[in-house]
Amino acid sequence: MGKILKNYPLLKHNTFHIDINCDIFFDYDTEAELVEYIKSGQLIGVKFLHIGSGSNLLFTGDFEGTILHSSIDYIKIKEESSDDIIIEVGSGVNWDDLCAYCVKNNYYGMENLSFIPGVAGASAIQNIGAYGVEAADLITTVNAVDVETGSTRVFRNEECCYGYRESVFKKELKNKYFITSVCYRLSKISGFNLRYGNLKNSLPENPTLAQVRETIIRIREEKLPNPAVIGNAGSFFMNPVISKVMYEDILTRYDDIPCYRVDENNVKVPAAYLIEKCGWKGAKHKGAGVYEKQPLVIVNNDNATAEDIIELADNIVNSVYDKFNIRIKPEVNYI
Repeated sequence: MGKILKNYPLLKHNTFHIDINCDIFFDYDTEAELVEYIKSGQLIGVKFLHIGSGSNLLFTGDFEGTILHSSIDYIKIKEESSDDIIIEVGSGVNWDDLCAYCVKNNYYGMENLSFIPGVAGASAIQNIGAYGVEAADLITTVNAVDVETGSTRVFRNEECCYGYRESVFKKELKNKYFITSVCYRLSKISGFNLRYGNLKNSLPENPTLAQVRETIIRIREEKLPNPAVIGNAGSFFMNPVISKVMYEDILTRYDDIPCYRVDENNVKVPAAYLIEKCGWKGAKHKGAGVYEKQPLVIVNNDNATAEDIIELADNIVNSVYDKFNIRIKPEVNYI
């Protein structure tokens, strides 16, 4: 039935390095083990949470309930043609290992998402994205297990209701399904998405797939702290979407504010720009701080408590709102 551990420490399971415990920790290697656990009734009437690598979580205290964790670890080919390939990936597969696998096998499409912390299962929930690419662009289907019945279900991409860092699994179906594997469609024909920011200028002419991945990793390493060294959850805030009218008004006061088109009436502006303009880059608050190289990242500088981090985040949100009349939202989930 998988491993069941009591009073289990979660220090290694959250990238903010918050030292807390959970009552029960259930780790499973197969979908069948998860189904058996659910059908045994051990989640009935129990507070529970399913986690991946803990890279998008902030635990505010000991978790009085059951933490579930997938160690389903496989990559297999589902379909293949001369032009593309569909691979099925276990929910516990490390995301960057998956990106490395795709690049090694000359599968195009996932390279811009290299070096994002987390696991494959989380990509289908969070709709992770970077450098103009989102997981939703690649996902064909999501395999999941019903939390109440243990029955399995396959979700088509369109049923997942993907949006910017959103999915049906974060809204209507939150805590109703556990994801066990995800299928991605990748291209076997050379082609890149290099439109985002100055990515193209950072690459040689006619780059290889490996060079694109290496460049993405280098850029991320230059901007983002390694969670193994400094506790953090990557980008703490989502980039806000605002109306073009609001953007044009801000542009009259801040003529260097960048934006990315969302649709005819709305644009996305970088939260990092807003936060830096408010003077938060490199700032400290008790044990927490804003990373000196990337203001989008809150770090655990000195044994920060969850309260330290939340206080700092709230201060940043209020500061940005006061200056720009824009309410930025945390991407990190408070537990």
